[in-house]
Amino acid sequence: MNRRKFLAIMGSAGVISALGTAKVANAGVHTFPYYAESYGVLHDTTRCIGCRRCEEACNAVNHLPKPKKPFTDLSVTSTKRRTSAYEWTVVNKYNVNGKDVFRKLQCNHCQEPACASACFVKAFVKTEQGPVVYNPKLCVGCRYCMMACPFYVPAYDYNNAWNPLVYKCTMCAPRLKEGKLPGCVEACPKEALVFGRRSDLIKLARRRIMDNPGMYEDHIYGEREMGGTNWLYLSPVPHADLGQPDVPAVSGPELTRGMLGSIAVIAGIWPVILGGAYSMSKHYKKMVEQARREGAQQAQGANMQPHASAETQAKPCGSTP
Repeated sequence: MNRRKFLAIMGSAGVISALGTAKVANAGVHTFPYYAESYGVLHDTTRCIGCRRCEEACNAVNHLPKPKKPFTDLSVTSTKRRTSAYEWTVVNKYNVNGKDVFRKLQCNHCQEPACASACFVKAFVKTEQGPVVYNPKLCVGCRYCMMACPFYVPAYDYNNAWNPLVYKCTMCAPRLKEGKLPGCVEACPKEALVFGRRSDLIKLARRRIMDNPGMYEDHIYGEREMGGTNWLYLSPVPHADLGQPDVPAVSGPELTRGMLGSIAVIAGIWPVILGGAYSMSKHYKKMVEQARREGAQQAQGANMQPHASAETQAKPCGSTP
């Protein structure tokens, strides 16, 4: 295959790839159907006592490494922790107006998850039951999911050099299939965590707000945030005081729709750009080489022309030998 044919094929492939990928990205916002009967969890922070039983249960059911400090050590809640590859849920303590309030952090299982939208190999999938699950066999380690998540949940296992993967809460999806509760919900001694259908949890949360004036903020966090999440929160103080990100009601895929489409086009036409630059560079070198050859030929031709001898040139006109 000659260079021209190769560049033509690469250029055509790039354009086709760009157009095809752009169409997929443009339609990406419609790839997450609304599951009206999906399940979720309501976390009522007014009932949470920061006992860390949920952390211990999560550790056990997911076979995670034991932490350096035992789960009975409640002092760790004073340090603002994030989820990690080895801690899929954590409880933090927030002191608001002299009152301690505890909040549990884990994957919120968005209805239109940004992590799944950003994952081009579909390692993340939103299930009909509600959980957002992860397939490590498909993961390529790009970590786009980590950058896309507005709640900073997916965690990368940087300590595993041979098979680094992404880890996060799965809402105990395998247990749900067996008809069991998520481990954290089952272990909660104060019923601060309630499992059920998302639509029923929203009704329960609204009833608690109405039946207890002044006890709760009139805001169910997760009802509309990022297009809605399957993990919902009630709080006696503004949710921002408990470290909840101030995110829009628009879903992640909707926010990144145009940007991802542009990236797809740029990524798709790179063979055309590089191919054109390569061709121009080669053409320039060819022109320079040709000019050099022509210059050498002209110089050689000039040297081969006959010249009169100095003796002949010195003779005056009309003189005889």
